[in-house]
Amino acid sequence: MADVLWTADEIAKAADGQVLGDFSATGVSIDSRSLEPGDLFVALTGARDGHEFVVQTIDQGAAGALVSKPVAVPAVLVDDTFQALERLGVAARERASQARRGAVTGSVGKTSVTRAVEAGLRRAGKAHASVKSYNNHIGVPLTLARMPRDTQRAVFEVGMNHANEIVPLSRFIRPHAVAITTVGPVHLENFADGEEGVARAKAEIFAGIEPGGVAVLNADNPWFPLLKAEADKAGAQVWSFGTGEGVTARLAAFAASEGGAEITAVVRGETLRFPILQTGVHWGLNSLCVLLMLEALDVDRETALAALAEFAPIEGRGAERRVRVAGGAFTLVDESYNANPVSMNAALATLGAREVAGRRIVALTDMLELGPESARFHAELARPIEQAGIDLVFCAGSLMKSLWDALPPTRRGGYAETAAELAPQVASAMRAGDVIMVKGSNGSKAGAVASALAALDLEGQG
Repeated sequence: MADVLWTADEIAKAADGQVLGDFSATGVSIDSRSLEPGDLFVALTGARDGHEFVVQTIDQGAAGALVSKPVAVPAVLVDDTFQALERLGVAARERASQARRGAVTGSVGKTSVTRAVEAGLRRAGKAHASVKSYNNHIGVPLTLARMPRDTQRAVFEVGMNHANEIVPLSRFIRPHAVAITTVGPVHLENFADGEEGVARAKAEIFAGIEPGGVAVLNADNPWFPLLKAEADKAGAQVWSFGTGEGVTARLAAFAASEGGAEITAVVRGETLRFPILQTGVHWGLNSLCVLLMLEALDVDRETALAALAEFAPIEGRGAERRVRVAGGAFTLVDESYNANPVSMNAALATLGAREVAGRRIVALTDMLELGPESARFHAELARPIEQAGIDLVFCAGSLMKSLWDALPPTRRGGYAETAAELAPQVASAMRAGDVIMVKGSNGSKAGAVASALAALDLEGQG
């Protein structure tokens, strides 16, 4: 049986509420679709009023509800359920005062780095972390509210698409260590000052850092001086990673192989060689970011390296599978969860660096939220595609049309207005020995292409 996370009295005290029927909860949920038996259901008001689902969640096994309207089920009544969730998060942080807390943000790689840090924390002891990409104004307090009182270490993913979003989230978490994986042209349409605005927004992660806390920063990123200056202002210790001299952790070599890579690095003057299960070239620097974050959260080096050695790619973020077709199999690299110019360049370079028996193929859908320069960012992908030696390019979406127009006819595999329309074109082109990478923003449905390719597997056709 799961441990009690919150009693009704504890919730009422933390959230300044009134108990309407006693209960004890083992978890916290805001979504009736993913609710687990024993959860506290928080009835938030958004596109739908969560109060409509209170009775249903009790029938599903919820222990009780957090509500702002009287209900005929075990509940705690408050003035505002969102503010109550925030208070519950703060109370969880304060009662687990022994926990070392980390926070990860960045234009690219924050989810994967957060998951890898979590893997190290779980090896080291009682750990807690964000689930999925719960990284916004609801996800962060929800993750805090779910934190058990005996947590030793925790890591939180923190996201944004506008200025002034991260400041309150950092102050909720009050991290002992933060990481900014990198800064790039992402969400540009929301920043009048362009990429500098993105960098300043990411630097908001320092707002809540504990005195003497650690800021883990990418020294290879052009915005490193700005980020370091902001970290210094916040009184943080700066630990850097990169490929140049003078960093805390320097990447000396990245050697990819089938299903993984070997990293050679110099960390605080000590040369390390260690394996990872990732093939993406960006994981050279990501792995150093993870190592420094784990060190800052009091995880020993041996445990950190063991966690990295076993951390597999996340679905939609570089996960690979062999798809059996007539005459053999092709390799599907699923990067369909998200895309921007930084991650797209890294993914193309990774594909170009690997040995293939057949052809290198990419299926790309629109990169979103890039502002007025969107067409240029898409067209400029033609150069890294050429450098990577990509044989065929398939494109979907009005923005990817700019790339399509910039490609030589010999590289054009097919174009469609939507991912769903492109999928059969890509599927019909695949041959044994090929390696295909599917990448695009989540909103442009790149996953539809990846799913169509996975469905070609002869083993799955009975």
